[in-house]
Amino acid sequence: MRIVLLGAPGAGKGTQAKKLVEKYGIPQVSTGDLLRAAVAAGTTLGKEAKAVMDKGELVPDSIVLGMMEERMKQDDMKKGYILDGFPRNTKQAEALDAMLAKLNMPLTAALSVDVPFEDLMKRLTGRRTCKSCGQMYNVYFSPSKAEGTCDKCGAALFQRDDDKEETIKKRLEVYSASTAPLIDYYKGKGILKSVSGTGGIDSIFGEVCAQLGLK
Repeated sequence: MRIVLLGAPGAGKGTQAKKLVEKYGIPQVSTGDLLRAAVAAGTTLGKEAKAVMDKGELVPDSIVLGMMEERMKQDDMKKGYILDGFPRNTKQAEALDAMLAKLNMPLTAALSVDVPFEDLMKRLTGRRTCKSCGQMYNVYFSPSKAEGTCDKCGAALFQRDDDKEETIKKRLEVYSASTAPLIDYYKGKGILKSVSGTGGIDSIFGEVCAQLGLK
């Protein structure tokens, strides 16, 4: 199993990736985790990435791909991998394909977790966090018993700036403009699989496994 997970923010990719890791022991590769680990370890690429991030700039694709290539060469990757968060556009996808071909570790599937726009908005804008203990709620799907108050500790709940409607709309617009075309890219390569991301987590996972031909 060598897959890349696709889906808008709030689609539940991370949850499904975690379940795949738990059941099949396939490592999940997140570019965010790779960057943090490389910077913390002070590797050559980590130092380059830190210099860029310290300027408030985006880390170039060449550095990210270099880190991914180093990760792919580690022993635990021989049984497969799950990519999450990269590629984010078709240019990155083409560069990733070239790197994986060089290593003889090409993708076997691109799995898209599809959720309607209205549901994504509710999932993301409905989130509320406890100011004291950090417990999470959703006003639409899993509200606290008393509005605006944490069930666990009684402290006030708040909406993070990242979860406000204007911010969420921008994130979804960015996804639609740059990342959604990956659906067509992988469809053209004949490796696209898709599942509905609405419903219970376990039932979605069952469909994920079915689409990937896993038992």
